[in-house]
Order: sequence, then C-alpha cells, then structure tokens
Amino acid sequence: MTASLHKPASGSPTAIAAGLEGLPLTAWCQAWLEEDLGPGDVTTTEAVPAGARAEGRLTAKAEGVLAGLSVFATVFRCLDPDVRIELLAEDGASVRPGDELVRLTGDARALLSAERTALNLLQRLSGVATLTRRYVEAAGGAARVLDTRKTTPGLRALEKYAVLCGGGENHRMGLWDEAMLKDNHVDGSGRSVEELARALRERHPELFVTVEARSEEEALAGLRGDCDVLLLDNFTAPE
Repeated sequence: MTASLHKPASGSPTAIAAGLEGLPLTAWCQAWLEEDLGPGDVTTTEAVPAGARAEGRLTAKAEGVLAGLSVFATVFRCLDPDVRIELLAEDGASVRPGDELVRLTGDARALLSAERTALNLLQRLSGVATLTRRYVEAAGGAARVLDTRKTTPGLRALEKYAVLCGGGENHRMGLWDEAMLKDNHVDGSGRSVEELARALRERHPELFVTVEARSEEEALAGLRGDCDVLLLDNFTAPE
C-alpha cells in the first residue's frame, strides 16, 4: 500500500467549518439568486415599500442534522450587505421541531426575495447531512461511511461538506484526485486489471488507486497490481 485512506472528519465544529474554506460562496449565491430573481422580484417590489424593514426567524420543522447555515446567511447578505444575522445553532448539530435556528433583521424586500434560495440550499444540505448521520449511526463505529461523485451538478463541494456535517467522510472530489479503475475501463482497454492498476500506480504514485472488481479473479488481479482499495461490485454477502 502506498497511501492511507482519506482522513475521517473529527466532527468538531472547527473541523466541519474547514470544509467550506476557499469556496467562492458569494459568487455561487449571487448566481443562484440571479436564476430565481431574473430581472426582479415583481411581487415583492409591488407589495413591499422600498426601505421597509423586517424580521425573520428560522425554526426547525422536523428532526435532523444541520448543514449550510453559512451558505444560508450568505444568500441574504448578497441582497442586503447590512442584514443582521444571529445564528443560534451550528452545522453538524442535531435539531428538533420548534428549535429556533436563525434570526434575521434587514431590508424587507431583500429578506423576501432571498428567502426561497436560502431555504432551498439549507434544506438540501441538511437533508444530505441527516441521511448521512443515519448511516453513520447504523454503522455503530464498525465501518466508515464515505461519499461518492454522485452529486448534484454544481453542488458537489457543498454536498460533500454536508456529508462531513453528518459525520461521514469525503471520498474523491472528482476524476482528478483518485484513480478508480472500473469495468468499463477494463473492457475498453484490451488490457488486464493487473496491467492497468500497475500502470496507474506507476504513472500517478501520489494518487489512491481503487480497483472495481466483478469477480474474485479481478480482485486478486487488483491486489497484484498494487491497488490501495478494492471495490467489490455486486458481490453477494457470502462472497
């Protein structure tokens, strides 16, 4: 073996928050708002006087695990840089119905126009975190729960952050930071699993090499090729 498996998240608020470092949250949130607002929120502009102030409160309606509070806040700040936001919980926390999570005070038009985009993101990410936590708890420490590349396009970094909030671990971020040899690669190459695994190991010594094996023969070939991880594809439990 030439590498250690990806480090598990500690679960602490500090470690979880580090998952958002370096992400262009403001630019992303502005783009998502533009998708919803278009040339302008016609209903809010008609109904709410310019300059009016409003207060908002976010409360939980079901049990779950929070993820994305800073993203939620960033959406509102894009439309009202002076909005006052009080976070009453933190990402990774378990919540119950009725728990108050956020208080906001700011421009009324901005709060109404940003509300749905902010909620969509928070609900999506909290849903990922909540489901991850269920798997982590079911594993009971006997297994590690890792994520995949099967993410919503455009939301990968945030959904993988939500996995950390739920106590899971991040696997590869994309096709560039790990080599995963799958059946289609083998079938289209004309080369053996062992040959391909060894070639990947030699060409990319800094990367994890995972081999997806459809049989015991392919699994053993992956080991001979010095892979780091074997992914047993559609094996039965006895196998």
